[in-house]
Amino acid sequence: MESNRGQNGIQLLLAAEQEAQRIVNAARAAKMARLKQAKEEAEKEIAEFRAQMDAQFQRKVSESSGDSGANVKRLEIETEGKIHHLKKEAGRISQDVVQMILRQVTTVKN
Repeated sequence: MESNRGQNGIQLLLAAEQEAQRIVNAARAAKMARLKQAKEEAEKEIAEFRAQMDAQFQRKVSESSGDSGANVKRLEIETEGKIHHLKKEAGRISQDVVQMILRQVTTVKN
C-alpha cells in the first residue's frame, strides 16, 4: 500500500509538472502574441506620424515656394528703397565729409 501511495505521488508530481509546463508555454505564446501586436501597433503609429509630418512638410514647401514670386518682388522693392535712401543720404552729407577730410589732411600738427 505504501508503494502504491508513492506511485500515486509520483504520478501527481508528473501531472503537476506537465500542467505547469503547459501554463508556461501558454504564457510564452501569449507574450509573443502581445509583442507582435504591440510591434504592429507601433509600426502603424509610426506610419501615421510619418504621413502627418510629410503632409505638414509638403504644406510648408508649397507655402514658401508658391509665394516665392511675391517674396522676391517684395525684397526687390525693399532693396530699391534702401538703395535710394543711402544715395540720398550720401548726397546730402558728401560735401561735409569732403570738407572734413580736407581739413584733416591740410592741418599741420607739431
